[in-house]
Amino acid sequence: MTGFLDLWRRFRRNVAAVVGLFFLLCIVLAALFGPMLYPVDPYDMIGRPSMPPSAEFPLGTDVSGRDILAGLIGGARVSLLIGLIASLGATVIGVTVGAIAGYKGGWFDTVLMRLTDFFLTIPSFVLAVVIIAIFNPSIASVTIAIAVVSWPPVARLARAEFMAQRDREYVQACRALGMSDLEIATRQIMPNALPPVIVVSSLLVATAILTESGLSFLGLTDPDLISWGYMIGVGRTVLRTAWWMPAIPGIAILITVLCINLVGEGMNDALNPRLQQR
Repeated sequence: MTGFLDLWRRFRRNVAAVVGLFFLLCIVLAALFGPMLYPVDPYDMIGRPSMPPSAEFPLGTDVSGRDILAGLIGGARVSLLIGLIASLGATVIGVTVGAIAGYKGGWFDTVLMRLTDFFLTIPSFVLAVVIIAIFNPSIASVTIAIAVVSWPPVARLARAEFMAQRDREYVQACRALGMSDLEIATRQIMPNALPPVIVVSSLLVATAILTESGLSFLGLTDPDLISWGYMIGVGRTVLRTAWWMPAIPGIAILITVLCINLVGEGMNDALNPRLQQR
């Protein structure tokens, strides 16, 4: 508990990060409890197409007569869920590859880093499109595709952290005590290597949301699920006559990504050992 309070004390020094965290929590709460407060089915055609904001429809309706506010709330669930799961998957893959490469070294490092370099040379969005094209567009295939293209930066960072820790005195002492490589890597080095990885992983959520939005805009996601990118794609056909239709979900993406980046910077300040004594 004391460690958490110290972390929060360092985090709140960054005012922008605290503001970002507040708005991010509001977005998450809206995604979780919004349907209870605004019980409108985002898939129902309940009005005339392309209606502007009014008392009946606070954010207007889309080209199919669906409530944009209901779609914004429902789309938040999809976009945030994909962002969180994809970033978690990318973190698990990246930390595993980076830990093995950094701790074992030798041909493990050579093979795994060349594999990482291979993924880095391919444009991530293009690779995601190819992966989704191979499988049927769905929330699962989109999440997997985003995770597959997002793990290399995490792997390189984890490798660097493990390489910096593997020859430290405490690691040598653990080897002298007869601890296995798995125990040393997971129980001794991992806690010291995780802070910068956690910061990068938090920023991956924002990247995943942007990637999902781009894929949805191109129609490469599940057509039965409404996301913010899908709403922008639907609204692009009436951009000149109903500008609010793509603008509203676009602003939601902008605010969410900005808040996540601010929180990530605050976490970096809080977890950075060079700043902990200030």
